[in-house]
Amino acid sequence: MRTRVTRKVKKVVFGIQEQQCIWMRAGIVDFKLCHNVYDCMSCSFDKAMQRALKEDGGLNSWRKEMLDKFPEKQCRHMLTGNVNVRACSYAYACARCEFDQELYERQLVEFPGVIRMLKISGFNLAVDYLYHPGHSWARMEYGGFVRVGMDDFAWKLVGFPDEISLPEIGAQVIASGKGWVLRRGDKTSPVMSPVSGKVVARNYKVIFDPGIAKDDPYGEGWLLMIEPENLPSVSERLMHYEDAENWLKMEAARLDQLVDEIYEVAIAATGGERSEDIYGNMRSIGWDRVVEKFLIRK
Repeated sequence: MRTRVTRKVKKVVFGIQEQQCIWMRAGIVDFKLCHNVYDCMSCSFDKAMQRALKEDGGLNSWRKEMLDKFPEKQCRHMLTGNVNVRACSYAYACARCEFDQELYERQLVEFPGVIRMLKISGFNLAVDYLYHPGHSWARMEYGGFVRVGMDDFAWKLVGFPDEISLPEIGAQVIASGKGWVLRRGDKTSPVMSPVSGKVVARNYKVIFDPGIAKDDPYGEGWLLMIEPENLPSVSERLMHYEDAENWLKMEAARLDQLVDEIYEVAIAATGGERSEDIYGNMRSIGWDRVVEKFLIRK
């Protein structure tokens, strides 16, 4: 009789719809959600289950079960939506697959997927992203990496940057520590990293043209790809977009109050739109005050 393993796991969703772990799809565990975008080779749960295989001769690998259940051998990347139809030629030994390696390398530097947006108090909020109080965001990507950037609120607040200084590849960043630095004229500001880990890729497009980050903050304007120190903690420490909706409303209200105190005029969004250069149009609010109140937040 085959042994069944049950393990209670907190629901985690990273930028994709809720998905069953492949061990659950294979029928080996009763319930488990995938939190690693089906990159089993970097998944701590998969590694633990592989160790259990060696200790329990009656427990089959998900690879064997999937091959028995699905003779057409659907590629693992069909589960994530990265490809519509593709057959596996390597019996789920993904480390041998040229397509898997190509996809891995391409997604380090390209931004995949369609971004769903909400308009909150005149600012865009990307659905299914995770948010840091300092207005940086995180999105889980293939390979267990985390892509990060700045939200629309931050870019509208600081306006048009002259330079974005990103850490070098291989550098370590710390959650709620300095992730990167913006410069506008003689003014600079650090922006807090939403996660801790090692930088594995930088968006060179925004280094040469910072306007890309402002124009498309949740897509082509991403800044860094990070290999996180602790993947599950990313979701636990940051705001999911449901909570981020109320947070962004409060941030917009704080901004309106600040401007009203200085200019004695409200700048609440009209018709759902906000100025693309709030600081530039209202310099009396002060660069240092803006940075302290909104960007250096832990």
